[in-house]
This record gives sequence, C-alpha cells and structure tokens, in this order.
Amino acid sequence: MTITMKQWLPAAALTMMIAGATAVLAQAPASEPQAPKPQGPVVATNEFPPVNPKNFTAASPTAAEVNSFLKSIWGYDGNRAWEVAAILKTQAPGVSKVVVFVSEAGQAGGPKTTVFFTTPDGKHAIADQVIDFGAKPFEANRETLVTRANGAAKGATSKDLELVEFADLECPHCKEAQGTMAQLAKDFPEARIVFENYPIAEIHPFAYRAAAEGVCVRKAKGDAAFFTYASTVYDKQAGLTKESVDATLAAAVTAAGADPNAVAACANDAATKQDVDASIQLGKDVGVDQTPLLFVNGHALPITALPYETLKKIVIFQAGQDGISVHPPPTLTSLQ
Repeated sequence: MTITMKQWLPAAALTMMIAGATAVLAQAPASEPQAPKPQGPVVATNEFPPVNPKNFTAASPTAAEVNSFLKSIWGYDGNRAWEVAAILKTQAPGVSKVVVFVSEAGQAGGPKTTVFFTTPDGKHAIADQVIDFGAKPFEANRETLVTRANGAAKGATSKDLELVEFADLECPHCKEAQGTMAQLAKDFPEARIVFENYPIAEIHPFAYRAAAEGVCVRKAKGDAAFFTYASTVYDKQAGLTKESVDATLAAAVTAAGADPNAVAACANDAATKQDVDASIQLGKDVGVDQTPLLFVNGHALPITALPYETLKKIVIFQAGQDGISVHPPPTLTSLQ
C-alpha cells in the first residue's frame, strides 16, 4: 500500500515541472561551454529549443554526468529524448540547478522542461524527493541489498541479477503485485527473487504477526514453504481480522507444511522479531517509502504503478547496464 502521497515512476523519477520548452533560464556570464548534443533517439517532430552556453555556470555536475544519470533512469525508453539545457549555480554553495528539455515520441505541445538540483557532494538529486545521483545511481543500494537482503529467495542462486521485493502481507496492493512477480520469475530465470518483509503496522494491525509467522515457516520448512505460506496469506487476506486472524494464519501455515502451534510460539520469540525488524530497517536504509516496492539491482520501482511491459523493459535495460545477459521471450508479456 502506498504510504506517501507522491507517485513516482522511472519515466518521471524527477519531478516534471512543465514550464514549457521556452522556459526562462538564467543568463549569468559563463565560460561559453559547448552546449551538449541531444541524448536518446532523435524525435524529428520534437526539436529542442536552442541551448544558450551562458546557462552553464556551475562547475559540477558536468553535462556528461547529467546525461549518464538520465540514461540510467530513462534509457530503457526508446521513445524519450532529452537535452541538458542548463547547469546553473545557485545561492546555496555547491548546489546546482539542472534544467533538461525532454520530449516523447508523439508528444503534443513540444518538449517539456524538467528541473532538479544536485547536492555539493554530487551524490544526490533533489526534486520533490531526494534520490541518488551519478552515472550509477543505484549502485549503493545494490551493494546494500546484495549484502543484507537475506529473505526467502527463489530462482537463480547468483545475485548478478537480483530482484528484491519489499512487501506487507496485509497490503492489498502487495497481493495485487504477486501476479507480476510470478511473471517476472518466468520471464527472467536468470534472476534471483528475494522477499523482504516490510509490515506497516500503523495501518495493517496483523501484518507484523503475519511476517513473523512467515519467518518461522521458513525456518522450519525452507524458502519454498515460505512462498507457499505468503501466497496463501494473500489469497485469504480478507481473513486478517480480529475475529479470524488465528484461523487464517493457521491455514496458511498448514498449507506450507508446518505446525501452526509451533509457528505461533516461534513468532513470539525475540529472535524472530529481530529478523522482521532487520528486514524493516533494511527497507528504511534503501529508501522504501511504500509497499510493494521492487528493487532491480538497486533500482527501486513501484510494481503496481507500472505496466508490465514497462517493468520488463526496465529489468532488461538495468541488466544490460550491469553487464548481465538476459534472454527474455521474443515478445513482451501482457498480464491477464
């Protein structure tokens, strides 16, 4: 379930401040840097306005760094083109304002304008949220997840292509996402798929207990049993109520081949709670602010907000960026 008001998609990972393609840019004197060339595919019907070299007054980031960053988040989409229009000093020391012209194939009204700011250390971009910046903005999260994402896993044993899902077993959107996750497992046998508990107890009163019992099912019967348990909980999610939660979770535990009484006792152990809490803390450390949230080699994606075809393109593109060969089916799959 989304727990913030914003909806952020990879195609709009930066806030699209639509001010028109002829947005007024600062005209401060500069050392006449060469205006960057358009990146991405050429879109003949969406020519960009002329770029004024005087609008490049900040030493950092460079246009090349901005283009590498934008390629990492937008490069999967062959219908998008962009051009860095300005990199400006601001009154805040070391903070730069970046203006980018963006166009889409078939877009009415000409190119649009995206604006964001970069921090003095060059590690973050700020629009309506703070996101990692750089040629490989997802690398830090990828390394964190490779090291610490120890939840139930299926698929490949290699972590070269790792898809980590943070989910809440009482969350309706997480239930909705399971069809997408199953399709990803079929389409990307090269991927290791990891489930990390992220119960949001403030709005889902039985999510933490469900997560704890899932940890115990896994301890008793293994990863495959956990996924059976989770699938059954999602199927019976309407039964996560004060009146029926005991029977609902017991049925899920039984379906996974474990003993409901033993699992219920295990769920109250301090070690089990530490396991769930560690998963929650991992999510916080990599910036989880909604569930379900999927990390593709560190690239965070709101699963239920993306068409499957788009999600699949992003997985293929991210794998390629990380030097991993994948062999997807020849045509994109539409979930029915």
